[in-house]
Amino acid sequence: MSVNIGSADRIIRALIGVVLLALVFVGPQTSWGWFGVVPLATALIGNCPAYSLLGIKTCKTQ
Repeated sequence: MSVNIGSADRIIRALIGVVLLALVFVGPQTSWGWFGVVPLATALIGNCPAYSLLGIKTCKTQ
C-alpha cells in the first residue's frame, strides 16, 4: 500500500475526523459523528482508496 496523501492533507483529514468524532461524545451527541472514523483512519494510514481509484496523489514524490 503506497502513500498517496500529503502532510497538509493528512493534518486536515485528522482534524476533520476528530471534530466529527467529538459529535458522538460532546455536543449534540449524534451518531453521524461516527463518519469521522474514515478521514481519521485515512490520515493515520496515509492512503486514501478514493485517491487511488481517481489517480490523485497529494504527497511529494521521492
